[in-house]
Amino acid sequence: MSTANIPPSPKPSSPTVAPSSSEKKPTYVLDSFAILALIQNEPGKETIAELVERAEANESTLLMSLINWGEILYTLEREQGVERLAKLKKAIEEFPISLTEVTRTRVESAAHIKSQHRVSYADAFAIALAQELGATIVTGDPEFKSVEQQVPILWLNP
Repeated sequence: MSTANIPPSPKPSSPTVAPSSSEKKPTYVLDSFAILALIQNEPGKETIAELVERAEANESTLLMSLINWGEILYTLEREQGVERLAKLKKAIEEFPISLTEVTRTRVESAAHIKSQHRVSYADAFAIALAQELGATIVTGDPEFKSVEQQVPILWLNP
């Protein structure tokens, strides 16, 4: 796949050239919208598939908060049932996405973000993680419009 559709994360190398060992790889924080778009064949799936390929090639880093992981799990179980969830969970766990622990500092950051913006609590964790690491959020969720000035966002459905 071409990387022309994916803008670089802050301070990256050129998106068409793998970073040298002295350059920081682009880092992306995925919210539940991004993963659900991929596994449910929704708009934006091509972009997520491309990001997964780049992460598999060690050209970028994909992260997700455990809070967003929980959001994916309850959404899939509610919409598709426990048996289907087990299959999808196994498939998702094969993706090169690192799940990040919830720290007290991140909880406090997410709480502050939630108090200031009309975003879900889970989304506040994605925002806090991206701000902490200087990463780009990958989403199509319109709730993130309220934080566009505070964190880079790669929109799946611009």
